[in-house]
Amino acid sequence: MCRYAWMHAHAYHHGYGHCCCHGGGMRRAPSRKEELSRLEGYLKELQEEMRAVEERIKELKNRDGQGA
Repeated sequence: MCRYAWMHAHAYHHGYGHCCCHGGGMRRAPSRKEELSRLEGYLKELQEEMRAVEERIKELKNRDGQGA
């Protein structure tokens, strides 16, 4: 696995193509429409993750309040 995998995952969200560490090149820059679409999708993922974290926090607080 490429040692820069975390960076590639982040770049993928922003539409910057694939790994360039293995002889491949970066693809062209995304159009405004492509970038907007990717960013909106990424924002939706982050919002869903935030809701899940908030729910887990509530569960833990409720459990602590019940003396468990």
